Amino acid sequence: MIILIILGLIVILVLMAISLYNRLVKLRNTREQAFADVDVQLKQRHDMIPQLVDAVKGYMQHERGVLTEITEARAKAMSATTINDKIVAENRLSTALDGLKVAVEAYPDLKASQNFMNLQNEIADIENKIAAARRFFNSATKELNVATELFPSNIIATIFSFKREPLFELGDQRTVVEAPPKIQF
Repeated sequence: MIILIILGLIVILVLMAISLYNRLVKLRNTREQAFADVDVQLKQRHDMIPQLVDAVKGYMQHERGVLTEITEARAKAMSATTINDKIVAENRLSTALDGLKVAVEAYPDLKASQNFMNLQNEIADIENKIAAARRFFNSATKELNVATELFPSNIIATIFSFKREPLFELGDQRTVVEAPPKIQF
């Protein structure tokens, strides 16, 4: 009788471990799929950047450093292979694009160019899509991180090398986004 109880407990523990492992695998795969969605938007942004740089080149003779930074950041973002490397590279590219936005303010002729305005609108649309995909990715990452830290799934996570994963945060842009808008009259 005691042997049956012990065997029953062992079976329950094994089933529970299998269930926890399967949940962790599902959460990891959901995170990877969420990043694939982000990656699609990032590729669209990468494809648009050369067009934007070409549209700006003729106007911004003295801002070559900004254009060089964008081109280099794009190249690094496109060559990044892991999710974590892509997050770092994309944050750098976003910062470089923000530098371009600031530089453009000094060129009223450029801001009036229809080609530039169309590109700017398309990139703004892609940035909004990236933000939405990034929110979903961060939600999936948070769910995986919570599962790897909660008991008893943290035991299974440790045994099978599941670890806490980084979020796709704004990085250097956070101070810009969180700063209150300046209103001037």
